[in-house]
Amino acid sequence: MKTTLSPLALALLAAFATCVHAEDAPQHVLGTVTVSGNRPTSLPTLIPTTIEGITKEEIERDINATDAEDALKYLPSLLVRKRYIGDYNHAVLSTRASGTGNSARSMVYADGILLSNYLGNGATFAPRWGMVSPEQIERVDVLYGPFSAAYGGNSVGAVVDYVTRMPDKFEAHARLTLTHQPFKLYNTNDNYDGRQGSFALGDRHGAWSWYVDLNRTDSDGQPLTFPNRAVSTTTSNAGVPVTGAVQGRDRTNNPWYLLGTATQYHTVQDQLKAKVAYDFSPTMRATYTFGLWRNDAQGRPNTYLRDASGQPVYRGQVNINGSSYTLNDTDFNLSNEDLQHVMHGLTLKTNTRGVFDWEVAASLYDYDKDQLRAATVALPGALSGGKGRLVNQGGTGWNTFSAKGVWRPNEEHIAEFGYQREAYKLASIENATDDWINGAPGKRNAAFQGKTETNSLYAQDMWKFASQWKTVLGARFEHWHAHDGATSNAAATASHQQRSENYVSPKAALAYQASDDWVLKASLGRAVRMPTVSELYQGGVNAAGELTNNDPNLKPEKSWTTELSGERKLVDGYLRLTAFGERTADALYTQINAQTLVNNIQNVDLIRTKGLEVSYAQNDVWLRGLDLSASATWTDSKIIRNDKAPTSVGKWQPRIPEWRATGVATYAVNDQLSVTLAARYSGTQYSTLDNSDVNGFAYMGASKYFTVDTRLRYRFNQQWSMALGVDNLNNDKYWNFHPYPQRTYVAELKFDL
Repeated sequence: MKTTLSPLALALLAAFATCVHAEDAPQHVLGTVTVSGNRPTSLPTLIPTTIEGITKEEIERDINATDAEDALKYLPSLLVRKRYIGDYNHAVLSTRASGTGNSARSMVYADGILLSNYLGNGATFAPRWGMVSPEQIERVDVLYGPFSAAYGGNSVGAVVDYVTRMPDKFEAHARLTLTHQPFKLYNTNDNYDGRQGSFALGDRHGAWSWYVDLNRTDSDGQPLTFPNRAVSTTTSNAGVPVTGAVQGRDRTNNPWYLLGTATQYHTVQDQLKAKVAYDFSPTMRATYTFGLWRNDAQGRPNTYLRDASGQPVYRGQVNINGSSYTLNDTDFNLSNEDLQHVMHGLTLKTNTRGVFDWEVAASLYDYDKDQLRAATVALPGALSGGKGRLVNQGGTGWNTFSAKGVWRPNEEHIAEFGYQREAYKLASIENATDDWINGAPGKRNAAFQGKTETNSLYAQDMWKFASQWKTVLGARFEHWHAHDGATSNAAATASHQQRSENYVSPKAALAYQASDDWVLKASLGRAVRMPTVSELYQGGVNAAGELTNNDPNLKPEKSWTTELSGERKLVDGYLRLTAFGERTADALYTQINAQTLVNNIQNVDLIRTKGLEVSYAQNDVWLRGLDLSASATWTDSKIIRNDKAPTSVGKWQPRIPEWRATGVATYAVNDQLSVTLAARYSGTQYSTLDNSDVNGFAYMGASKYFTVDTRLRYRFNQQWSMALGVDNLNNDKYWNFHPYPQRTYVAELKFDL
């Protein structure tokens, strides 16, 4: 059963407790749970909203987990846009009222270190999931909504906290995972396989404890993009006659030809994660975390087109069914990526559970090396070199600092307060090169740079003002500063004025223990999501040095979010019903301005979302060993006002389906063998603001889906175990701009000491 930590039920995590930990059994206290142990989550000590979670044991039993984000797969109202094993740059988290194009509307942490990438907002700014391997995870907790003053405006969707292992005695772990995906789509019929291995050691010696994890992933993903041309109504004899083009319909239901595949990645990732902790006393601990992540990826294309002699055609003028089309040199793009990212984290904290506790933490995430090389000449000659472009983001990254305290003056009050600083730096330059494989950078094509910084103060107080009532009242003050921004083309640079703005975000929550089995709760919170560095400064400059498609004066998103919940305690389980709503002014989306015809990131005046979420989990249902969990979410998310693009008014917010659901059934046959059957469903959704993409089952479309997963796990003894599983057993062919994986077989062998 999933560990549900909602403030509304027995499974609720330390909402009004002094500290949140991960090991001991929950204790039901006025709609809250106090959990004690020695592996604390970084979630705040006062949690005034719904929390759901999952433990290491549940992940190992129920999920074919090859990446850290797989732990979230069956939690209510969540979706990670994972396209293939090791997807490092598009696996964006979607929440109740935030789609997969809104990566900056959620927060992801590992042991309190920020993994969310707020250098931008969108598909290419996914959290740095690669800094956590599945083997490291002790538990994952998810805080829904911006109801805690301890988090900034990016928490409007959800806050995810990964707690990784820290041993009490010597332990060793090894795991080998193999995956196999037969993939059939258009004229592609191939197999894409993956190999993953991990090894971990940890121990404790007196006051010292340490844990080291090594992980390698070698993965072939399915093709992700498809060169195409709209079907021409003009007949012509020009061009080389070719066969192999696949006729279909694009996302707006217009006829087109699919000419081949591109962006089919072979990626090799290496990860090193090391944690060292020292206990100065039984109540004070210092922890240092180091992470190193490397990625070497090759993107390769394949053409469907063949000339009369059967040779592949990649460029030039071709003739398809009596109409002429021109293939550009970069339609079938080749790319190589060489990335090395480094992470540091340092925490010093006390856990006396007395009158006062404190914590100081700092972290750094650095793009130590980040290079993309892409050919600008056509195949087949490009395989051996030729002209190209080199994109270098070395020096990009972010750092954080926080200091907080918890004051417990009496049984009626627990106050929490703190200071936080987050700073982001974008340094991106694209140069031409004479050899896209190994050549030195030449003339500049474009460059983007800039910095943002947020300094925050917050305070919140839990007040037990009656025997069955508790409230949490809080506020957050944020000072945001954007500076050193510049946008460049090959010859000109546009510098941007610095900006500073201040915002206050109030929070309030109320919990009522209606009976021993029922808890009721209401929450209200404001969130201000500031524009990211890329949204402000990454765009275009014309010959006169004027900006053409970015706006450094974007307004921040301002959201008011509410939640009403009721939860009933069941025998070894729970049932929760939550109504939620969100009103967002100045939402940030890419659109075409109807007056100026400029296509860039702009503020959408008002989006309103309302919905219902039900979540259920119970152990030993009908027979001993059968555990069930399920969730269903209904959402109505509409654009209410958008003066820049009036045709979008009344339409669905992109990537937010009306219905979504999950279900997991696990039967423990005995202590050695368990079998899991799980399913996920998502209804119709759109990618465009005007909902013109009516055909979701097409490249660049966003479709509904229903997938079924299975997992069988067998323990030979205390040390050895194996698992066999299938993801997308029913082989649903579904899309989120790119095609998702088709049926994938997973085999796993694991050793634990």
